[in-house]
Amino acid sequence: MIYDEFRAMNTSFLVAAEGRRERLQVHLDFIRTFVAECEQRFSRFRQDSELNALNRSAGHWFSASSELFDVVWQAYGLHQSTGGLFDPSILAALQAAGYDRSMDEIRQAGGLLDAPTGYREPWQRPPFEQTRFDHERRAIRLPEGVRIDLGGIAKGWTAERAAAALSKFTPACAVSAGGDMVLIGLPEGQNAWQVSLEDPRDPQLTLAVLNLPPGALATSAVTKRRWVQGGEQRHHIIDPRSGLPAGPAWLSVSVFTQTAARAEGFAKALLIGGPEAAARMPGLRFVAIRPDGSLWGPPQSKEYLYVPEQIR
Repeated sequence: MIYDEFRAMNTSFLVAAEGRRERLQVHLDFIRTFVAECEQRFSRFRQDSELNALNRSAGHWFSASSELFDVVWQAYGLHQSTGGLFDPSILAALQAAGYDRSMDEIRQAGGLLDAPTGYREPWQRPPFEQTRFDHERRAIRLPEGVRIDLGGIAKGWTAERAAAALSKFTPACAVSAGGDMVLIGLPEGQNAWQVSLEDPRDPQLTLAVLNLPPGALATSAVTKRRWVQGGEQRHHIIDPRSGLPAGPAWLSVSVFTQTAARAEGFAKALLIGGPEAAARMPGLRFVAIRPDGSLWGPPQSKEYLYVPEQIR
C-alpha cells in the first residue's frame, strides 16, 4: 500500500492505493489536480468560485456545471431524507457565528474572534426545499435570500470521485478528506479496512477500531472546528431550526453507508438531532460518542466495531 498526503479544502487529504509507486504516481498527481479544481469550484471562501456565483444568483436560474449540479441535487435529497436536519442553506448563520473565514485563518488568529455573536432565536430565511432544478438545462434556482454552504458534502463528493478514478488502476484504494472516507476493494490479504475511531476529546487517543467493507464513512463532530466568539465557545455544526451552533447530546457521529454524500448528510443530521433523530432513521449504521467518551449505536453497527483490550 502506498500513500500520498496533502492539504486542500481546509482539511487533510490522505490517499492510499495498492501497487507500486512508480506505476501509480501519475494517478496520484491527477488526484491532487482534481481536488484543487474541486476546491476552486465549491469553496465559499473564494469569491470567484462557482458556488459563490450560484449564491449571488439566488432568485434567478443559474446554469451550473455538472459537478455543482450533482452536489446541490444530492444535498437537496439529503435535506428531504433527514427531515431538514441536513440543511446547506445555513451559510448566513455560519458567518454570524464567526465562521466567516477559513478554519486555517481562524486558527492563525488563535481561535479568538471579535465578531457578531450569532443569530438569536427565532431566525428566518426562505426554506431550502423551495430550490428548483431543471435537469435538462442543468440549471438551479435558489430561493431569493438563500445562500448555501457545501463544505462537508463537497469534500465527501470529491473524495468519492477521486477514489473512483484511482480504482481504475489499482485493486484497492481509499481516499480520506478529513472526516469523510471512501473505501474501494480490500487491502491485500485483509477481509476489511481497519479505521481508528478517535476520541473527539483527544485526537491522540483511539476509542475503538472499525472493521469496514468497501463503502463510505463520514464523521461529523463538534470538537474539530471550534473558536471563541464574544467569550462564547462556537463550532461549525449549525442547527437549522435555531440558526445557532447545535447543542448536541453527542460529541461526534460516524456513519457508514455506500456513498460519501449520504454518509456525510446523515452524520450531520444525527449529530444535530441526537437519539430522537436516530429513532426516525432505522437501519442506519453509525457509532456516536457521548461527552464521557462512551460509545452509542444501533445493533447493526456492532458487526463493524472492535474495542481492543488495551483501550477498554
